[in-house]
Amino acid sequence: MKRQSGVLLPVFSLPSGYGIGDLGKCAYTFVNDLKEAGQSYWQVLPIGPTGYGDSPYQSFSSFAGNPYFISPEKLIEQNLLTKDECDSFDFGSNPLRIDYPKLFAYRQKLLHKAFERFKEKHSKDFEAFCDKEKSWLCDYSLFMSLKEAYGGKPLAEWDKDIRLRKKDALDKYKASLSERISFHKFLQFCFYNQWDSLKAYANSKGVQIIGDLPIYVSPDSVDLWTSKELFDVDENLIPRNVAGCPPDSFSENGQLWGNPLYDWKENKHSDYKWWKKRIEKSLELFDALRIDHFRGFDEYYSIPYGSKNAVNGEWEKGPGKDLFNKLMPIMKKRLIIAEDLGFITPSVKKLVRECGFLGMKVLQFAFDSRDSSGFCDHIPHKYQKNCVSYTATHDNPPTTAWLSEITEEERQALRRYLCDYFTPPENLSVVLAGLAMRSKATLCIIPMQDWICSKDRINTPSTCAGNWQTRMPKGFFSESLKEKMAELTKLCGRIK
Repeated sequence: MKRQSGVLLPVFSLPSGYGIGDLGKCAYTFVNDLKEAGQSYWQVLPIGPTGYGDSPYQSFSSFAGNPYFISPEKLIEQNLLTKDECDSFDFGSNPLRIDYPKLFAYRQKLLHKAFERFKEKHSKDFEAFCDKEKSWLCDYSLFMSLKEAYGGKPLAEWDKDIRLRKKDALDKYKASLSERISFHKFLQFCFYNQWDSLKAYANSKGVQIIGDLPIYVSPDSVDLWTSKELFDVDENLIPRNVAGCPPDSFSENGQLWGNPLYDWKENKHSDYKWWKKRIEKSLELFDALRIDHFRGFDEYYSIPYGSKNAVNGEWEKGPGKDLFNKLMPIMKKRLIIAEDLGFITPSVKKLVRECGFLGMKVLQFAFDSRDSSGFCDHIPHKYQKNCVSYTATHDNPPTTAWLSEITEEERQALRRYLCDYFTPPENLSVVLAGLAMRSKATLCIIPMQDWICSKDRINTPSTCAGNWQTRMPKGFFSESLKEKMAELTKLCGRIK
């Protein structure tokens, strides 16, 4: 693989005119900007329908797309909506923040107008899509319709007969909710059409899209509802243990994610069929894939269900190479990035190496004095080719914010390493982007916030409020920035 680079920016952070980034003009403009800036990759966060806390890592489905990303502009072009109809809804007053309550209140109403017009047409493309995706689409559409029927209540609070998928209950609801089921199928049809068109356009411009595969599924998901035997849950779908991370220097009580854990014995007994389907679908949607929390495949942290924090969890053995031996024929010749961050054991490093995946190096970690365990590996002069260099990830503060938060001792250590005592702090994030670009890492990914010196954070781990809301201002990808990025990318040997 040649030396290349790209940008990390969630779809929801694009500056569209309808409350949240989408797959319309704003996405195509961003692809053009990446091309002009000499970038080869666009890394996104998970694109599934979001559940609790609006987190892309707590999705209702591992296979569906987020209806919020459907572009109203594209539906106007198809004569399914009018501009006046789109402009009549209030999606929020702050163009730099996503107002999820308003999206929830109004976006489906707008999309339902499009559905009513779509029903009047006989679409063979829609029928073909439903047939092609029926292995997941039917259950997903029923699941979402049931959530509406139950007033948005999570799966654990549904009536027992439908929660446990009794045949009579399934038949009853399929009949009574048929209209809503068709609506949710239509939303996925729109999403997939728009996503496929965007991906094809990006590829035609020499830009590849890196997707993100969450390791766990939500406890409120169609995945758990339809495949409960693959998870460590009781007969009522209540988890016995849940996922998280142990306490460390960054979090006194650890991180309690709350996702159900896998029953790896049962997954192996099924020959990892669900995982194969999941990877196949992900590699249809994306050109490359980042696998979240890769350590969990070697060893995973198990916390008793009902715990208030992650203090009393235990490490359990994961599937390791056995799983990836089964997945390798699907992943063959694809770029796979293993998120091997945190306290990483020799066995995790061995698994990344044996699988032939690229590990991750995060520049901020190299200068954090709170935890030295393994962080020396993040100092740029120690990078090997088989890794991806980042200044930060979506879970880090943007570098400009980080520079104002670290201690004076850490800041001076950074300046000594840079041999730079003169650059104003507000411009240091671009200097650090250059440092990451110059490293030996085969691939370098810089968050868009670091290129524009923004302090707006995407996510703060272990918190529930205020995350996943950051958006880019209009005109954020200026001509001068594109020229600067292209010049640096060429200087560092990362342009094809």
